[in-house]
Amino acid sequence: MLASASPRRKLLLEQVGIAPDAIRPARIDESPTAGETPRNYCRRIARAKALSVRAADDEIILAADTIVVAGRRIIGKPIDQEQAKYFLQLLSGRRHVVMTAVAVRRRNRIRDRLVSSKVKMKRLRDDEIADYLASEEWRGKAGAYAIQGKAGAFVPWINGSITAVVGLPLTETAALLRSEGYEFGSR
Repeated sequence: MLASASPRRKLLLEQVGIAPDAIRPARIDESPTAGETPRNYCRRIARAKALSVRAADDEIILAADTIVVAGRRIIGKPIDQEQAKYFLQLLSGRRHVVMTAVAVRRRNRIRDRLVSSKVKMKRLRDDEIADYLASEEWRGKAGAYAIQGKAGAFVPWINGSITAVVGLPLTETAALLRSEGYEFGSR
């Protein structure tokens, strides 16, 4: 079962032959706690999502959380266009880190992995930001951009996992699922 409403995560799973039996988006408070590091925050949110959905004993729950980190600051999903513009201006011309934590739960056991990738965003012109905001692609995206979409033209390089930057590190996800007895793919 996938504890996420993200169409990107579902597509990434399908890409490697994993079809969730059900999709039950987690509904949790995603507010950071005082003094919480980005790594701890990302892992905590992924685990909380996995724990928040009801499941039968034989079900495996998969949850994930993706954040953008600029310096020590967590850049989540923008609440409106003005905040999206601010995030894009903040990331423009800078390197930042994209963290994705994936958590897998079966019965009372939960395992997780965190993948960090470094991303360089080119210096964005005002018209590029305006056009991107008009596209609405920023909605629901950590850091206000989607590397798999139009914003791919803003990123000259990454050091890490492209699937983690999109929202689900496939290598780590597959390993976690297999550790819980979920078999998929061809042999």
